[in-house]
Amino acid sequence: MSRLPIISGEDLCKKLKKVGYIKDHQTGSHIILRNERPPFRRLTVPKHKEIAKGTLRAIIRQAGLTLEEFSKL
Repeated sequence: MSRLPIISGEDLCKKLKKVGYIKDHQTGSHIILRNERPPFRRLTVPKHKEIAKGTLRAIIRQAGLTLEEFSKL
């Protein structure tokens, strides 16, 4: 099993942009991303310097990615 990287909210948004997510809007310190293609998933990414491991794992799962696919981005 691969280890999760230490990543910021901005860097996570850049990685998710590669798989079709675009910034929909921002509410406070949370960025709302929307997928351009079906299924039109919405993700909430905290705009923090470091995202907690459990939060990162949940966002990866909600994006429909495996840990291996995410690590290749």
